[in-house]
Amino acid sequence: MRRITFSDALPRALATLGLAAMISTGARQANGQAAPMQSKANPADVASVDALIKATYDVISGPAGQKRDWDRFRSLFVPGARLIPTGVRPDSLGGGYGLRVLTPEDYAQTSGPFLENNGFFEIETGRKMEQFGQVAHLFSTYESRHKADDAQPFARGINSFQVFNDGKRWWIVTIYWAAERKDLPIPEKYLK
Repeated sequence: MRRITFSDALPRALATLGLAAMISTGARQANGQAAPMQSKANPADVASVDALIKATYDVISGPAGQKRDWDRFRSLFVPGARLIPTGVRPDSLGGGYGLRVLTPEDYAQTSGPFLENNGFFEIETGRKMEQFGQVAHLFSTYESRHKADDAQPFARGINSFQVFNDGKRWWIVTIYWAAERKDLPIPEKYLK
């Protein structure tokens, strides 16, 4: 019989503690404040993966001066969900790229004013999806415009959605994204 040493048990103990911490802080935001109450979702927004993605793009889109429905936005996400923008960050460690981890509430607070003041329309232009049981992953190619009828987008990129079905509805677990850059064009396979 193999004897369990401290070095064997430590990773297991840390994993168990991490899981316990995630469970016990599930109702807390990353900044330590209590998360807002979970909004009740419109069943039509969460009935399918297609509906969930459509609702996500719809709720953040609108003309300048239009308030967004942040309760609807929050209702799309599982408690503890994260939104993670990535990009070039000269101050980041290890090569100039970085990421920022946000809760849905953080996103509403930090991005909401920009979306509402400048006008913002984001549409899905392509999608690749993989699903295994209750778990699905999507690469959702997007274009962003300030006005719905702008001839050209001011930005394009890929939103990586991780979604989950609890047997009753679909939930967003994570949206992790990268914007297209001159040195990082979107591959043709994600444009269809």
